Amino acid sequence: MPLEWSSSPPELLLAVDRTSSRPLRAQLEYGLRDAIRTGRLAVGERLPSSRELARALGLSRGLVQECYAQLQSEGYLVTRPGSATRVAAGAAPSPGVARPPHTAAPRMVADFRWGVPDLSGFPVQDWLWATREAARAMPTTQFDYGDPRGSTDLREVLAGYLRRVRAAAACPEHIVVCNGYAQGLGLALRVLADSGVRTVAFEDPGSPATIEAAATAAGLRALPVPVDEHGIDVHALAATDARAVVVTPAHQWPTGVALAPARRLALIEWAAERDAIIIEDDYDAEFRYDREPVGALQGLAPDRVISLGTVSKSLAPALRIGWMVCPPDLAEPLTDQKHRSDRGTPTLDQLALARLIESGRFDRHLRRMRATYAARRTALLAALVEHTPELPLTGLAAGFHAVVHLPACADESHIVAAARARSVGLYGMSTCRAARAATPPQLVLGFGNVGERDIREGIAAVGDLLANGFVE
Repeated sequence: MPLEWSSSPPELLLAVDRTSSRPLRAQLEYGLRDAIRTGRLAVGERLPSSRELARALGLSRGLVQECYAQLQSEGYLVTRPGSATRVAAGAAPSPGVARPPHTAAPRMVADFRWGVPDLSGFPVQDWLWATREAARAMPTTQFDYGDPRGSTDLREVLAGYLRRVRAAAACPEHIVVCNGYAQGLGLALRVLADSGVRTVAFEDPGSPATIEAAATAAGLRALPVPVDEHGIDVHALAATDARAVVVTPAHQWPTGVALAPARRLALIEWAAERDAIIIEDDYDAEFRYDREPVGALQGLAPDRVISLGTVSKSLAPALRIGWMVCPPDLAEPLTDQKHRSDRGTPTLDQLALARLIESGRFDRHLRRMRATYAARRTALLAALVEHTPELPLTGLAAGFHAVVHLPACADESHIVAAARARSVGLYGMSTCRAARAATPPQLVLGFGNVGERDIREGIAAVGDLLANGFVE
């Protein structure tokens, strides 16, 4: 696709050497030919007018017109009355210039990729409204770098929102806005490393690749701790030398269990005794169906918990907006780390999010998406009951993924590959385990970005693979 501009003339980087013995017109013709042959100028792309190009290069307009006429006669350019000069349809890069092949991705019957919300459900009109409102009221002083903690407006709105819906002990002064979970985790681990922490523990199964990468970058050792039906095993955690731990207490990733009340208290006690910090990943707490709401762990121990939240699941990953609710003693060093990292998260996006939340449109969006995910959850459950009634299914009480427990004889990787051959995306639990073990064989099925019809068709297409536990 050629680039298109407004009625303003496009810019074009060309150079002429007035010290060369080669005529200026010849230099200009060669430069344009080369730009077309190498693909710098695409077929259909608009060139500057002869007047504008002459002014930009300090040449006479007549020389540029002669150059355009010559290239038009050679078939490189085309000019129509009332239209700009453009690269002709027959002009193409020379055979020696490699162009990336355009291959359309094969259509999937269903792709049960985890961690992705309903991308088509993003509230575009509400976001446009919020952005316009934020830009209209935004004082010129806020176009500067601003507070590295983030916009005061957003931090005040977030503090109120988190107190209201997550029972968090949040105040604006102790919130640092970041560019999503990965950055927040990296900032937290670097600050903890600076304070003397050497080992960070994490849930197993969990997110080993993300946490191990962040720990390595911070100079820390990452250590897996097992998870059972009550959440992370605090006794196993206490047997390590860790002084930090990353947990998902409201909806454990990926098993879906909630951290039991007794384990919550034990974990907080461990942190107090060890002088440790708990990093709480509150990744999809907004979405629950048939269980009571679970408050943020941070509300129980605000001096021991860094709570990380984002809009990646509630709105869309592309926004790259997250936040850290920090213990008072860590707010300043985390702010300093954020400032050194990137000077701040885009202010206009922060203000738009603040407008979206305080207007009530964010809550309305969440209510709509809860209904959408609940319907998809029901469709997934019904499809699995129809095609694989004997397979246990867990983790459905909240979020938008579930765990399918395959027969003990099943080969997880072979089932995933066979399903891909049938244009169905399945994903194994092994990638969520620290040792990448394929046993017990399980699948993590994400249904956030899969429509009800695709869910039914996808499960129907691979039902025999799941039920039998072997590849044809």
